[in-house]
Amino acid sequence: MDFGLILPTMPLGANREGIQAAADAAERLGWHSVWATDHVLVDPAGPSDYHHIFEAIVTLAYLAGRTERIRLGTSVIVVPQRNAVVVAKELASLDALSRGRVIAGVGGGWYETEFRLLGVGPHFRTRGARLDEALRLWRHLWSGGTGPFEGRFHSFGDVTFGPLPPQGGGLPIWTGGQSEPALRRAGALADGYHSSGSGPAQLAARIPIIAAAAATAGRPMPRLSARVGVTFGPVQAERYRMAGTPDQMLSEIEAFAALGVSHLAVGFDETDAGRATELVERFDREVVQPARERLSVGATAS
Repeated sequence: MDFGLILPTMPLGANREGIQAAADAAERLGWHSVWATDHVLVDPAGPSDYHHIFEAIVTLAYLAGRTERIRLGTSVIVVPQRNAVVVAKELASLDALSRGRVIAGVGGGWYETEFRLLGVGPHFRTRGARLDEALRLWRHLWSGGTGPFEGRFHSFGDVTFGPLPPQGGGLPIWTGGQSEPALRRAGALADGYHSSGSGPAQLAARIPIIAAAAATAGRPMPRLSARVGVTFGPVQAERYRMAGTPDQMLSEIEAFAALGVSHLAVGFDETDAGRATELVERFDREVVQPARERLSVGATAS
């Protein structure tokens, strides 16, 4: 099991020092990745977590210059409310600057109001088709393709595109979403499925849909990743959170692993630099290290 950290890029109170400290701790402890959340513009009645949020790709570019090893992921970029070619350029540039450490977590989006506020309201109705085409377009450009591309939303002849990402057309793309079309997309087009706010029981119901789509497309099963909030101690929440004692969290991790989940991105909702560091260190000490030992023993026994 690889462990990633959801960076404290939101909500109100998020600051450079907290983001830096959390990323530094994750890299020092040998974690797999750090992840930046994406939203751009919400109305006052919209989700309060996103009223104050650092832009995801810019944040990861800043951290690319401060880190050496840890992977840099977006969780997740809402591609259909952006220019797909510009995002391809941004991610390729970030991959080049970070020496091949980018994971492109992407989704179709769920917050229709944000599309309208960004001046692309009609895109919401075609967001699935736009995302599907964007992924094909990115593979074309990142692999060094200069020939024509013909799609519903993008069409051009010979072009030049650079810098190419060091990972080339294989730069990992992980898709999110819970709807059946989103799950089929993960199987048919993505390298990974990145769930959010979902426990093992919810994820279990989605895996057969992803697997069937992958089989139909003649592709391997994508990697399974879960993004979860973490709270030490009891908690009541509308969405799934990994909470309770370290032993209870370990049981949840084992349940994820039994489903084939090989990556867990955890977030602590703490923006203060000192407290954020303490939580990452505590989770590593009390949960990550024991989890690695348990899962390693289980793998050896099997």
